[in-house]
Amino acid sequence: MLTHLQYTDHASMSDNAANIILQAIRDNPDLVFCMASGHTPALTCDILVSKIRSQGVDTSKITFIGLDEWVGLPDTNPGSCRYFFEHKLFTPLKLQASQTHLFNGMAQDLDRELEIMDEAITSRCIDLMIVGIGMNGHIGFNEPGTPFNSSCHVADLHPITTSVGQKYFTESTPLSKGITVGLGHLMNVGHLILMASGTSKAEVVQKALEGPIDPIFPASIIQLHDSVTVITDRDASSALGKAS
Repeated sequence: MLTHLQYTDHASMSDNAANIILQAIRDNPDLVFCMASGHTPALTCDILVSKIRSQGVDTSKITFIGLDEWVGLPDTNPGSCRYFFEHKLFTPLKLQASQTHLFNGMAQDLDRELEIMDEAITSRCIDLMIVGIGMNGHIGFNEPGTPFNSSCHVADLHPITTSVGQKYFTESTPLSKGITVGLGHLMNVGHLILMASGTSKAEVVQKALEGPIDPIFPASIIQLHDSVTVITDRDASSALGKAS
């Protein structure tokens, strides 16, 4: 079942997303939670940390799984996904290393990195996953053409991804490959949340929710998920119902 929640702006949609995560932790202290990094979920992370602290919610038993990572980027780089989560969630919430599972984009043996993450995911059910959507319809680094049954894999990044990805860096950074949780894992998540904001995402949100279900536009897979909530601001949902 697909539910669409529309809010007036990015702040209100981020607050709602934080509330959903918070309630999920309250309902299940052993929550297994997977999340994307980036500009869209950044405010959600800030609000979530504030609510957890002010309400005294116990996060000592949750397990966090990172959705993806740039290959060849050290975790000290502010543009890396690990850097994002260390500063946005792990340190503020005092999560232990044993509670977090993230890809090492600098690993010498990327095949082993894939095995480790596949094992981490298949040994437990991901209860909640928060993702964004790329301008080419990607989720994580599941680029156009990625099979819907894919497990963790290394992806050759689409030119749109490498171009848009530069916004996370203060200087031009070579980006060619990403390592990511696959769409097959996404389909096994208990509850999937897709977030999008801004007019630039209006067309891709429309394609994801109303377009053909096809691996050439990976986000269209959400139409097949048993439990998915799409959270947008007014701008990102402005093209819905208007396809020719």
